[in-house]
Amino acid sequence: QVHLVESGGGLVQAGGSLRLSCAASGRAFSTYVMAWFRQAPGKEREFVARITRSATITYYADSVKGRFTISRDNAKNTVYLQMNSLKPEDTAVYYCAADERAATRLLNEYEYWGQGTQVTVSS
Repeated sequence: QVHLVESGGGLVQAGGSLRLSCAASGRAFSTYVMAWFRQAPGKEREFVARITRSATITYYADSVKGRFTISRDNAKNTVYLQMNSLKPEDTAVYYCAADERAATRLLNEYEYWGQGTQVTVSS
């Protein structure tokens, strides 16, 4: 089992940047595929980015590709989401997720979830 805690959210103007962090505790962090999802008010939770266990491969939603970067530090048990060129449509609660076997961007593949951190982008 793994416990996830996100941080780094906040209010930023359009065009600005934020860096989200997700700290994990519990079983060996390096055995988990890690991902970020987000949920805007009135919308379903959606995939943002995913990173493999050894950080060799990353995947992104088309809406964030080229602007967001997912990374991880297995020595620090932390996964990051660097968000640049933020847009008002990026406003959402951002969730960190983990699973030992996840292979896609589907929500139901991820067993462990954090509590979320709010990101608000003003125009």
